[in-house]
Amino acid sequence: MSRPAVFAAAAIGLAAVVGGCTPLTSYSGFQAIEAKPADMKIGEDSKSTVREKLGTPSAVSTFDNDAWYYISQTTDRVAFYKPRVIKRDVVAIKFNTADEKVASVDTFTLKDGKVIAYNGRETPTRGREMTVLEQLLGTVGRGGMLPQDDEGVPGTRPGDRR
Repeated sequence: MSRPAVFAAAAIGLAAVVGGCTPLTSYSGFQAIEAKPADMKIGEDSKSTVREKLGTPSAVSTFDNDAWYYISQTTDRVAFYKPRVIKRDVVAIKFNTADEKVASVDTFTLKDGKVIAYNGRETPTRGREMTVLEQLLGTVGRGGMLPQDDEGVPGTRPGDRR
């Protein structure tokens, strides 16, 4: 191989390695175009004007229809690693029930979030457990060669011989 071909191959290889490590940035959720949620004026803007300026909210409170949330998030992903959240904004706009005017505008960022420890325990379900022999032989237990002992097990019908 000639020297220029080796340099060209090395340059292409280096570009591929560097290109593989470039983070891919993705934006999801609410994207402010003309107006920002934080610019809503307390006591002046109503539900209809907020909807005109910002559009429909990302989420509405389950228990209170007078609380709207505009949520946006930016993530980076490098090669095969898990995506990493680099920015998250949640703007909570609350309205007065009587006149539907903006009562408060609160902005929460990634620093305001809290990590929740999920409980990994599982609730056991009742059902027929297969023996090792039935697992190895597959459907032999259903064909009538072995006795059926699943009478009275929840989910079975009387006289069902499937």
